Amino acid sequence: MIQTRQQQKLKTRRAIIDAAFGLLDEQHSFSSMSLREVARAAGIAPTSFYRHFKDIDELGLTLVDEAGLTLRQLMRQARVRIASGGGVISTSIDTFMEFISANSNIFRLLLREHTGTSNAFRAAVFREIQHFTEELTDYTVATTGLSKKLANLQAEAMVKLVFSTGAEALDLDPIQREQLAVRLKIQLRFITNGSLEFAKSNESL
Repeated sequence: MIQTRQQQKLKTRRAIIDAAFGLLDEQHSFSSMSLREVARAAGIAPTSFYRHFKDIDELGLTLVDEAGLTLRQLMRQARVRIASGGGVISTSIDTFMEFISANSNIFRLLLREHTGTSNAFRAAVFREIQHFTEELTDYTVATTGLSKKLANLQAEAMVKLVFSTGAEALDLDPIQREQLAVRLKIQLRFITNGSLEFAKSNESL
């Protein structure tokens, strides 16, 4: 089957994105990545890169968007698993740890660019974390009856804790990661139980 010009362009753009993700590891951050390096990994000439991205920074912002979307989609799938009988916190954290194990490079990108030197990258990661927090807020309001304000405070605390623990989990072996997941589940229950108790005595929230 002959590919159209648009199909080939989309295929090459996808190859560039996948190549950049593939180059990320514990020693290699996006900020140290060169355009030529990405082009070589994607199997294209450096000049061809500019047909798909304005510059390396635009590619980086695309990677951040994709990383955030991938994680949000995964957690939506977790909520489907929850609806079929799984525990909320346990299922969510198991899903999150599975994501880190299978997509460590994607998660490393979010972590590094969240505190990186680029204002544009930091803002992009912040937006992704905000999207994640907002979805968790809406889910909490719908399932617990907490006010939007209190649900948002709870979601914010939970997301920060999960991301921090995720950074710790990256370099652990499977047994250590499982132990960390157990600890995280308990800590998240502290937060959710505390929110419910707080709501009982602070009706204005």
